[in-house]
Amino acid sequence: MRAAELTLGRTFAVHFDHDDDFYSALAQFCVERDVRQGFIPMFVAGLREVQLVGTCEKLDDPAAPVWSAVHLENVEAFGGGTLAHDAASGGVRPHIHVSVGLKAQAATAHTSHLLDAKVQFLTEMYVVEVKSPEFSRVPRPDLYDVPLLSFGS
Repeated sequence: MRAAELTLGRTFAVHFDHDDDFYSALAQFCVERDVRQGFIPMFVAGLREVQLVGTCEKLDDPAAPVWSAVHLENVEAFGGGTLAHDAASGGVRPHIHVSVGLKAQAATAHTSHLLDAKVQFLTEMYVVEVKSPEFSRVPRPDLYDVPLLSFGS
């Protein structure tokens, strides 16, 4: 277990517009507001299409991460995540999970890591900036190189 006391910065309410690419709009917001790291305590969204981590195939190694995608359309979503500074690009590396309900299938639900999404009608999000310590994502070779959130340098 790791923990760090956070020094918080600004808090934002962000609205993504119809047809926005979710991650492009999030990146644009971070650049425009100079947000380098933080967390998204929650967001609600209507999404035309989403790509979530998932598979229907038998896993060779059930402990290993799944990198394939499941494509879903016309969903309502609830999610949250973290934003870590990416020193290589100067941008942020989001890590976001969502629960989505398929509107046309009795709100049948799926929950996983969000890979991509296209906004349908709206996304209403809260972003809380973290001033310190520095957030980064460090790949863990002993855990399939999954980039885990790290605090400080």
